[in-house]
Amino acid sequence: MSVSARPDPERVWLAVVGTIVGVLVVGSALLPRVFYDDFVWHYFWGPVVADANDAFCAVKTPGGVTFHSTAAACDAAAGIVAHPGYTFVSEIGYAVTLVVMLVGVVFLLRRLDIGDDRGFFFALLPYMFLGGALRVVEDADNAIPPGVEAGVHYPWNALIISPIIYFTMFAFTLAAILVSLWLARSGRVESYERPLAAIGAAGLVLTLGYLGFLAANTAAVGFYPQVAVVVLVATSVIVGGLWSGLDRWWPTIFAGTGLIGIAVLWAHTLDGVSNVVGIDWGAELGLPYGDLVPKHPVNRALIGVGQRFPAAVRHVVGTAWPFLLVKIAAALFVVSLFDETIFEENPRYAILLLVAIVAVGLGPGTRDMLRATFGV
Repeated sequence: MSVSARPDPERVWLAVVGTIVGVLVVGSALLPRVFYDDFVWHYFWGPVVADANDAFCAVKTPGGVTFHSTAAACDAAAGIVAHPGYTFVSEIGYAVTLVVMLVGVVFLLRRLDIGDDRGFFFALLPYMFLGGALRVVEDADNAIPPGVEAGVHYPWNALIISPIIYFTMFAFTLAAILVSLWLARSGRVESYERPLAAIGAAGLVLTLGYLGFLAANTAAVGFYPQVAVVVLVATSVIVGGLWSGLDRWWPTIFAGTGLIGIAVLWAHTLDGVSNVVGIDWGAELGLPYGDLVPKHPVNRALIGVGQRFPAAVRHVVGTAWPFLLVKIAAALFVVSLFDETIFEENPRYAILLLVAIVAVGLGPGTRDMLRATFGV
């Protein structure tokens, strides 16, 4: 009696993804109200459309999609209402999608025979900053008043709005990886990591240059470098202090990850500090519109915790500090899970998972910091 062969993991992954996509496509065709209108459009595509059109909400009716600029108009609208930002349903959907896509990327990296060394992680850091900066390009274009030529128009600006921007950045990063591999394997460079990092850094410089151009040539986009200085210095001081203290009291926490663990902590601390600075201290730092408003439901809930403290406490420390504490605690917890064994058994998946963990902190953190820096 022969032993049946184990199923090919790549085929299993393709079957799972194909089934999910097939159910959504067929369901949207046969029962569009249930699958597309009430689920796909309401929680995923509708918020992107509303954000891309700089609307308070987008409303889908049988006659088409309309946009409203006030909360009252959205509340009174008849149809399926989608607001820019995230809901718990969409965040769960994105989290599941991220995990599934990570598995697929592991298979891709295995076929390319890369991604099992730490140099790959650090070569991808510029792309994480770039994703946040590109998101600010759309924010800046939204800030430019009607009648003034903006650089990115709907529907193209949807490519740099969350969550579509993650697919955009994946495509750009994959193209950069393929170019870098060609350069290395054809003998033009010694290692693919350097051109890979250089391409990402070039994209970041060009994006920041475009934002600087808008700041210099349009009244709607400003420049408040003090915000970026405060965020970067505060983040580095907090991480430096934590690193020093943990090295004494919990020396094994970074044993498995090393400098990657510090990058994880720095990325999520940046996200937390950007929220604290933008939400609680925007007016004090000279931002013309005052403080930022959080879009993520988890962020809003944690700020709600801060709002329950006495007014005297809120006046001193603000309301966004619970989000910063949770981000730091979550980053330290994740780092503590990665020991040497994980890297030895499956280095590609470990490194790629850490890339994703850093990206979901560094991308939004960079966006919030630059959004406040350019006053949009």
